[in-house]
Amino acid sequence: MAPTWLDEQQQQTWRTWLAVTELLPRVLDAQLQRDAGITHAAYVVLAMLSETPDRRQRMSELARAANQSQSRLSHTVSRLEERGWVRREKAADDGRGNVCVLLDAGWDVVRRVAPGHVAAVREGLFDALTAEQAAALHDALTAVLDRLDPDHTQRQR
Repeated sequence: MAPTWLDEQQQQTWRTWLAVTELLPRVLDAQLQRDAGITHAAYVVLAMLSETPDRRQRMSELARAANQSQSRLSHTVSRLEERGWVRREKAADDGRGNVCVLLDAGWDVVRRVAPGHVAAVREGLFDALTAEQAAALHDALTAVLDRLDPDHTQRQR
């Protein structure tokens, strides 16, 4: 069976998507390196923890919320622990899993860095779009995400 090639518009869209998914993370990483000496992946972990009750979350749930594999999250959390921003502890409810806790020093980092990060996201993505384009982008990305993760097991609930 012959492959169904992308048409010209699909090819252009695909290549544009590839460029954006390379360039936007670079912009966000540069801002976070400049402001806090951390990667975007590390910031996402801190931010996800900052939004949870008691600033703590099971590692498995945190991996899903941060869109990281368990292994990558473990490495990220290790680097954050070295800085004194988070700590791991056994889950109190069953003792089987681990919980990651955002410490006060990590919370201070989130509060300090968040305004610049939001500005970088706004400048790198949303300032280039009209309100209608932003809504259409949301709808399009949601449709793609629903196709990639139909049962919502790969993302935060």
